[in-house]
Amino acid sequence: MQILTTSYEYPPLGGGGAKVVHGLAMRLAARGHETDLVTMGFRGLPAVETVDHVSVRRISRTRLRLSTCSFFEMIPYVLLAPFHLVRKCRKKSYAVNHTHFIFPGGVISCILKRLTGLRYVITAHGSDVPNYNPDRFLVLHRLLRPLWRRVVADADLIVCPSKWIEDLVKAAAPQACTHVIPNAIDTDKFKPREKDPRNLLVVTRMFERKGVQYTLRALAQLRGQFNVDIVGDGPYLPTLKALATELGVDARFWGHLDNDSQALKDLYERAAIFVFTSEAENFPIVLLEAMIAGAAVVTSHGTGCAEVVSDSGLLVPVRDSQAIQQALRQLAQNPPLARELGRAARERVVARFSWDGVIDQHLEVYGRLGSG
Repeated sequence: MQILTTSYEYPPLGGGGAKVVHGLAMRLAARGHETDLVTMGFRGLPAVETVDHVSVRRISRTRLRLSTCSFFEMIPYVLLAPFHLVRKCRKKSYAVNHTHFIFPGGVISCILKRLTGLRYVITAHGSDVPNYNPDRFLVLHRLLRPLWRRVVADADLIVCPSKWIEDLVKAAAPQACTHVIPNAIDTDKFKPREKDPRNLLVVTRMFERKGVQYTLRALAQLRGQFNVDIVGDGPYLPTLKALATELGVDARFWGHLDNDSQALKDLYERAAIFVFTSEAENFPIVLLEAMIAGAAVVTSHGTGCAEVVSDSGLLVPVRDSQAIQQALRQLAQNPPLARELGRAARERVVARFSWDGVIDQHLEVYGRLGSG
């Protein structure tokens, strides 16, 4: 099968969504499917290369940061990508175009369908869905609502990694054709090591909605009980560093670490506790990474996070530092519980979120569209 993939984020650009795009494309290629991927460019990255048997074409170098991308930085990519994609479609007979992110990728794929007839599937990753994100793109979603609905209606299927994000898509577009396929992870990527029960890890992009500030406030009441490592970059990072200093929380801020780096691998595998208390999440890859590393997870109730961990972690309300403090105190006072949660978390990921089953579900979707 010849598969076209479009995504404005692809490693080393982006966060969890980019990891999903890479994992899916790489494993489709490994199964013998010819996979061409078009994404955004960035200074220092080649315009054309083959990565893990995936043909990668990078367009536009207006993006300024690895971890985040503004609406205005996306515009040149949206304008230029259709021309490159039309040329690809004239050379090859693709079975399907799998687009990641309704905005901006869905706009490009909608244009491409009008020009070539190539059908498209979109995976929604979170901030591309109205009412998902309390601190980004609210005004843009209001302004672009008619375009968003057109893109969603024109898609043959909206793939939703969680039931929570599917409900948000349906609320904004009741007639949308949706299907839940969870995100996946290489279950051998990280392996549990001997853990110091004091080791606590946070990995996220630094936005206010990610809730790291509430974790810091919880840790301020547990001063000296944990070895705290915080990984990630973003616009909220200076605020968090200042807050940690103000609260007297001794935390090591690592900034951005490459996902394949030995430093990040060591941090995950040595972490006894992983805290991720975001206000809004789809199906976060960082949780899967922490779970396969055997960490006890403290995460948010009422978001896609709960679908990931189920009863293998401790769930707390969003924006509630007191609840986080109580969960951390419970784990600190009961190391056997932390070990048991870590074991159960890894078993859950291996059983439910390995790549083989998720690839099979995608190929079933592609096959239906291709035969149509």
